[in-house]
Amino acid sequence: MNGDTSKMDVEDEKRILIVGGVAGGATCAARARRLSEKAEVIIFERGPYVSFANCGLPYYVGDVITEEENLLVATAELFKERFNIDVRTESNVLSIDRERNEIKVKDLKTASVYHERYDALVLSPGAAPIRPPLPGVNLPGIFALRTIPDSRQIREWIIQRNVKNAIIVGGGFIGLEMAENLVKRGISIAIVEMQAQVMPSFDPEMAAPIHDHLTAHGVSLHLGDPVAGFEQNTDGTISVSTKSGNAYTADLVILAIGIRPETTLAREAGLEIGARGGIRVDDQMRTGDERIWAVGDAVEVRDFITGKWINIPLAGPAHRQGRIAAGAILGRDVRFRGVQATAVCSVFGMTIASTGASEKTLKQVYAADQPVHYGKIYLYPGHHVEYYPGAEPIALKLIFSTKDGKVLGAQAVGMEGVDKRIDVIAQAIQRNSTVFDLEEAELCYAPQFGAAKDPVNVAGMIAANALRGDAPIAHWEDLAETDALIVDVRSAADFEAGHIEGALNIPLAELRTRMTELPHDRKIWVYCRVGQRSYYATRALRLNGFNTQNLSGGFQTYQSMRQFISQ
Repeated sequence: MNGDTSKMDVEDEKRILIVGGVAGGATCAARARRLSEKAEVIIFERGPYVSFANCGLPYYVGDVITEEENLLVATAELFKERFNIDVRTESNVLSIDRERNEIKVKDLKTASVYHERYDALVLSPGAAPIRPPLPGVNLPGIFALRTIPDSRQIREWIIQRNVKNAIIVGGGFIGLEMAENLVKRGISIAIVEMQAQVMPSFDPEMAAPIHDHLTAHGVSLHLGDPVAGFEQNTDGTISVSTKSGNAYTADLVILAIGIRPETTLAREAGLEIGARGGIRVDDQMRTGDERIWAVGDAVEVRDFITGKWINIPLAGPAHRQGRIAAGAILGRDVRFRGVQATAVCSVFGMTIASTGASEKTLKQVYAADQPVHYGKIYLYPGHHVEYYPGAEPIALKLIFSTKDGKVLGAQAVGMEGVDKRIDVIAQAIQRNSTVFDLEEAELCYAPQFGAAKDPVNVAGMIAANALRGDAPIAHWEDLAETDALIVDVRSAADFEAGHIEGALNIPLAELRTRMTELPHDRKIWVYCRVGQRSYYATRALRLNGFNTQNLSGGFQTYQSMRQFISQ
């Protein structure tokens, strides 16, 4: 705390104007009031609502949330009564005069235009759904989902047109959540995605089980085929054509391609816009203008793992940025640590979650002429002990530094217990923890919740064993380039049901009596179904002088990767 009371009074009496009243903007306003009773705080929101739960919109469309008012986190009246904050909805900020420290505002209800002076200005304009300039993109029946009015229009269209089938363009978080919610309303769904996978932020092999799950629930997937245009048919339906020449017909089209930072105000005011299209800010969320801050989906911040500039439209970081901005405005030495992109979604009961860097991201960071300094492991533990009824497997990928074991990222897919493990690993990343820390992490255990060796512990153990040289890891994508002998240590029946071409089958139970069949002068890669038996085989062989590596994730990972290995 600063001991200069007069300085604190000056800070307290600031006039703080906030452009945008959702997530970061609303949090910034409330935090500013909690730090100062003297500051004047005004929120300007272009839409009719302030502080609404846009993450809940797909579930309102799907009738999981049945009442629109349940999406309203706070109203203008509540802000006034509880925080003495002036909220002006349907007020569009037209421009910023940085010389005069003023904004120009249009009241959309009366069409009047007026000016407001600021000591501190916070930009929280959010982002707009991407509507690519394709033929027919603005036809009736084609919607994007970003606001409560958007969700209301989609609901009305479904009822009025008796929608039976829909096409979702984009297979990311919103696309999958919309697929689930439209299926709940009895609507047949097709997803058209330009990438070769849904969840493009995930590494490809981790998307494979998601593809299987969606298909099992009747969702038709059309991947690696960008949309080329839209046409209205005589019966009112919409034809969606793709670049490959395919065409699909639907009663409803949802654009879930992504969002673009809303930077018009900042750009016109001469503030710096980064290469990723967001407003550049420092670690106190301040722009290049000492009186202007920016938060939320409109900004670029540093990636916590790579240090690169990044634009991540997530609610959690937006709220934390709002708190940081309010603290900085009111004289506190607060810093935003960066974004590590911790995210989760659910589709048809499957949980999909990630934190930190993906392998895709790290490959971009490490140029072709640079040595690779990351490792990865795969595992498929039960979400709790196998002997307790209801254990569900988790597909987990852990990425770590090969220099020091520092945890860099994780992705997980499963029916139960996924979010818990990713949250633990997310906190480990924030604390700069290593796989050796995960190995020793003390987590809750009872049979219905986990295991004495939690999946997080097991992930740490596998990675730590690889770094120590106890059980070095090999990867399936390197299979075509290796001259290693491939040994399958599953049972003969499992081997006959499916195996790697050219692999030698020596079941684990027979390994010690058949080691004479194996060469000491050649690398040996071993695998089983998920990696546990092959780990035992790796240790036994290495202790007997063989140069052995364990194929991470076993045959299950191979099956997930098979469709992507050639890419």
